[in-house]
Amino acid sequence: MSVYEARTMGKTIENNSYAGRGIAVGMTKDGSKAAIAYFIMGRSENSRNRIFREEGEDVVIYPFDESKVEDPSLIIYSPLRVLGNRVIVTNGDQTDTIYDFVKRGKSFAEALETREFEPDAPNWTPRISAMLTLNSPAFSYEMSILKSIDEQGSGCARYTYSYPAAAGLGHFIHTYEHDGNPLPSFQGEPKLVEIPDDMDAFTDMLWNSLNEENKVSLFVRYIDIETGNYETKIVNKNK
Repeated sequence: MSVYEARTMGKTIENNSYAGRGIAVGMTKDGSKAAIAYFIMGRSENSRNRIFREEGEDVVIYPFDESKVEDPSLIIYSPLRVLGNRVIVTNGDQTDTIYDFVKRGKSFAEALETREFEPDAPNWTPRISAMLTLNSPAFSYEMSILKSIDEQGSGCARYTYSYPAAAGLGHFIHTYEHDGNPLPSFQGEPKLVEIPDDMDAFTDMLWNSLNEENKVSLFVRYIDIETGNYETKIVNKNK
């Protein structure tokens, strides 16, 4: 297999029973749209008790049943926020950190220097983030993972990646390599994946490839690079 070979999102995640939370960013094959996908999975009742909702340009996580919320600190946040020509997507409240820093003229990397992995020992769940900068007729994007350097959570390793958009291609990063106890953090660089033109087919493939027991919610957004117009698809297991 060539190191430059891209796989479909379905092939990338279909045999992983617990990838945790995942972000994919890229450009459609026809080169006209930016694509973003974000999913969450859960093993506990608290983690599974969530839904995505679209609020204006943003996407927000809410509890499905408020009476069952145990600890909202790491599970309730805005996974997607829009700031001008930038779109920020993350797996935690670092969405707000990046938004605030960029609004003040700071960078994506500078924002994440102030954050670290989640304090959920012994998993030390990585914080994963991405930011698209839309500049018609093209765009670029950055991705990041913040994870523990050891089993004790004694320090944070920060990795940032920067990509030019390429037609039909994207990158995918997720929090866990696979299920386990404790959960093993994602290893390596973001994975090269295919980004199709058909948003509905992409959404269906992603949702159907996620583990049936553990999947919770998914959103996919396609943004027209020239006009900035966008469409969002949200799939919630809880209805």
